[in-house]
Amino acid sequence: DRQLSIADTLDLTVNEAARLFAEDREVLARLQPIVDVGLDYVRLGQPVPTLSGGEAQRLKLAGFLAQAAERPGQRVASKGTLYLFDEPTTGLHFDDIAKLMRALRKLLDAGHSVITIEHNLDVIRAADWVIDLGPEGGDEGGRVVASGTPEEVAKSKASYTGQFLRELL
Repeated sequence: DRQLSIADTLDLTVNEAARLFAEDREVLARLQPIVDVGLDYVRLGQPVPTLSGGEAQRLKLAGFLAQAAERPGQRVASKGTLYLFDEPTTGLHFDDIAKLMRALRKLLDAGHSVITIEHNLDVIRAADWVIDLGPEGGDEGGRVVASGTPEEVAKSKASYTGQFLRELL
C-alpha cells in the first residue's frame, strides 16, 4: 500500500481517485456523480474558478445527482425542481455527451424537469420537447420558429434545426 499525502491526493484525477479508493463505498458515492457527468479527468484539488462554464454546470449537476442518490426514490425538492442548463455539452467528446445525457435522465426519473439550451443535435433529438428560436441569431432571432417533439420540428420548413434533424431522424 502506497501512502499518499494530502497534496498527492488532491493531485489525483477523479478517475484515479475512484480506482484508488475502489474499496471505500463512501468515497465512491461522492466521486460517482462526478464521473457520471463526464468530469472524471478533473483533479480533486482543482479550484472551481478554473473550470470552464460547461464544466461548472456539470459539477453542479453532479451535486444534484449526489443529493438524489442520498435519498433514493425521493425527490431532492418536495415539488420537483426545474433545472436550466446552458449548452452543457460544449467541449465534450461523444462518450462524455452520452454520460451527461444519462445524468440528465436521472434527474428526470427522480421527478424533476430539465430545460437545456443546446445546439448539439443528438441532445435535441433526445429531447421530449423542442422550442426552436430564430430564424437567425441576435437581432434577427428570438422568435419561435417551431416547437414540438423532435419529429414535429423536423417537419418544419422554416426551422434550420428541423432541417438538420430531418437528416438525423
